[in-house]
Amino acid sequence: MRIPWEMILAFGIGLGLMCLVGYLLLVPMRFLWRLAAGGVLGAIALMVLNAFGSLVGFSVAVNPFTALAVGFLGLPGAALVVLLNLLL
Repeated sequence: MRIPWEMILAFGIGLGLMCLVGYLLLVPMRFLWRLAAGGVLGAIALMVLNAFGSLVGFSVAVNPFTALAVGFLGLPGAALVVLLNLLL
């Protein structure tokens, strides 16, 4: 039994397209997981900041926007949220 070369070529192209589609679906999911983890860590960081800030009468609102800013930007994001809270 002989397999035609067109079938082998079609199988290879199909396999390549399946790998490409899998990669394109995986990359946005990885970004969303990283963003969600950053948001959770940002919220935890803001809660710790509020715990220490309550000693001097300072608090920052913990909401999704501030948590994502701190989680995505890190320490500069925390400084930005604190400065915006002081200015506004």
